[in-house]
Amino acid sequence: MIEQANTQTSESMTAEQFALLGGGHIAYVKPMMSEDVARVFPQVQGVQPGIRLFALLNADGTPLMLTDSRDAAIANAWEHELHTVSLH
Repeated sequence: MIEQANTQTSESMTAEQFALLGGGHIAYVKPMMSEDVARVFPQVQGVQPGIRLFALLNADGTPLMLTDSRDAAIANAWEHELHTVSLH
């Protein structure tokens, strides 16, 4: 009989530990419509509706950059030695 290994751990990460995961090393590229920009970048105003943009966010969700090019967001992350992952 083959026994399966238990892959669950008895410890869970706290919300604070999860937020710090990847901090300073990982950034997320998140596509968004211009109508949603104010929620993530409240200081940005006057963006025309209907434009597809890309946000670069730190692992903890801190906004780093907003651009109209996914390639520019990734290049900025690489320039700052951040590994990128995509959010949908």
